[in-house]
Amino acid sequence: MRKMAALVAAVTMSAGVLTACSGGDYCSELQNYAEAVKNLDVKDTDAVDKMQGEAKKLSKSAPDDLKDDWKTVLDYADKAKEAKGDSAKLQELAKSDGTKIAAASEAIAKQAKDTCKVNIEG
Repeated sequence: MRKMAALVAAVTMSAGVLTACSGGDYCSELQNYAEAVKNLDVKDTDAVDKMQGEAKKLSKSAPDDLKDDWKTVLDYADKAKEAKGDSAKLQELAKSDGTKIAAASEAIAKQAKDTCKVNIEG
């Protein structure tokens, strides 16, 4: 009986690991984010809100190696919202955070494509 319980536990744990590796809910949620960032205009605070909402969901279920990248995206969204569509403030944000957000977005997009088969444009 103990052998059976150990076998069931091992199979259950293996299934959990496989789900985490294949993306699980994270991958299914990525499509919503991909739509939110497609042709995103950072001057449009409603569009930034939508993108930020999707990013918050994903940051909670993201693989550990992307947690910092999602934090960068969320920090950028906060700053973009604070700019309230002001072109000068958004240009300054692009100068100060452009490299960080580009690297984070690239890492997220690469993992999305490689693991989840989701293309993120924008």
